[in-house]
Amino acid sequence: MGKTTGFMEYARVEEGYTPVAERLGHYKEFVIGLDEDQSRQQGARCMDCGTPFCSHGCPVNNVIPDFNDLVYHADWKNASEVLHSTNNFPEFTGRICPAPCEAACVLNVNADPVGIKSIEHAIIDRAWQEGWVQPRVARHRSGKKVAVVGSGPAGMAAAQQLARAGHDVTLFEKNDRAGGLLRYGIPDFKLEKAHIDRRIGQMQAEGVTLRTGVFVGAATQGLGKGSKVNNGARENLEPGQLLADFDAVLLAGGAEQSRDLPIPGRELDGVHFAMEFLPQQNKVNAGDKLKGQLRADGKHVVVIGGGDTGSDCVGTSRRHGAASVTQFELLPAPPREENRALTWPYWPLKLRTSSSHEEGCTREFAIATKEFVGEKGRLSGVKTVRVEFKDGKMLESPGSEKILPADLVLLAMGFVGPVAPVLDAFGVDKDARGNARASTDFHGGYATNVPKVFAAGDMRRGQSLVVWAIREGRQAARAVDEFLMGYSDLPR
Repeated sequence: MGKTTGFMEYARVEEGYTPVAERLGHYKEFVIGLDEDQSRQQGARCMDCGTPFCSHGCPVNNVIPDFNDLVYHADWKNASEVLHSTNNFPEFTGRICPAPCEAACVLNVNADPVGIKSIEHAIIDRAWQEGWVQPRVARHRSGKKVAVVGSGPAGMAAAQQLARAGHDVTLFEKNDRAGGLLRYGIPDFKLEKAHIDRRIGQMQAEGVTLRTGVFVGAATQGLGKGSKVNNGARENLEPGQLLADFDAVLLAGGAEQSRDLPIPGRELDGVHFAMEFLPQQNKVNAGDKLKGQLRADGKHVVVIGGGDTGSDCVGTSRRHGAASVTQFELLPAPPREENRALTWPYWPLKLRTSSSHEEGCTREFAIATKEFVGEKGRLSGVKTVRVEFKDGKMLESPGSEKILPADLVLLAMGFVGPVAPVLDAFGVDKDARGNARASTDFHGGYATNVPKVFAAGDMRRGQSLVVWAIREGRQAARAVDEFLMGYSDLPR
């Protein structure tokens, strides 16, 4: 503990943002991180609790009190080592993780929690600037070959850990670039893709082979242009071939099946999934030329879904120059402040306002969409009704129906599971939600019913956070290593 009374002497300092008018003119990151003095003060606020609830609240179990103390003492290099000991990609989590560790901080019982996420952000950016992040090449090769399918955070974490254990790892990705939803789901203004490219370069130096544009699935699914299943991949690889060529296969794809809203008018031109809208802008930012890009310029945009994906649609629409942006949430507005005595150390339900909301958005709560209306096949409005919840039931409020003008509706209501044909092609058993069935037991965990086939990340647990994906990738890597070698020295 660097400063015994630090939590009493220093207030929490938030990371800043560049002005709204400025940041709406580009797709670059706009967060102003803490400087060195601010970071050290925030590290000094850590109380080094006897039971570090923050570490338990963090899915990858970051050793938070230790790196806080090291930052306070200006030992940034060792802080980076401690951070990397549990987290392969802290530049991802330091930018887009919602920080459940801060909700679990003991200071959060009756004060502002330690700014753990901002400290993590400062550590990893300093580490890259100083050149401390280097490839960690295995000293010995195992002679075993592992295929990792899906290059999102779970697949990347697993591939890196397995390569460091000495295995020959090939990372397969159906898109033209690696990163999964980090690449084509998270807007650049929240996570610039150079961070992904830099990590992929490190992994390749460690021996990981990356193969993009390869869809792993049955050939009978076809490779038709614009296919929803294979995303237009250039090559199809049969599961049987993969099982013949590799000693183990890890399925680490995302939960990419968007939740639909099958109401009257769904077929109208102008109603789209968020994941039709967001990836296109990321591709354009990367220099791709797209015909007929889905854009919000001058349109009245309605985003259905109050979560992070909906917020990303808001920020992107504002950068397009939308005439108006309205975001719907079916549930009532949560309280602005949580009941800490009731919720701590768990993730609380409270109103959260993102940077995209601050850029200009009308938020509507307790509202349901009844119908998409339009003329000549083109969307012109959304019919809504106010709802209330009583005795566990959702009831419509009489006389509250209205039609809101809308030229573009983006469905951002979450994801229901992985693309089923991939699991079906391997013959993997699924749970009640359609995810790959695999336990997380210490021995034999992440193994599916198919010999040599493992599953991790959103494909196994369903839609979740980037930090959970990294955790599952790391744990699955240990399970695969133990399967191949009979033991494993990889951390779990």
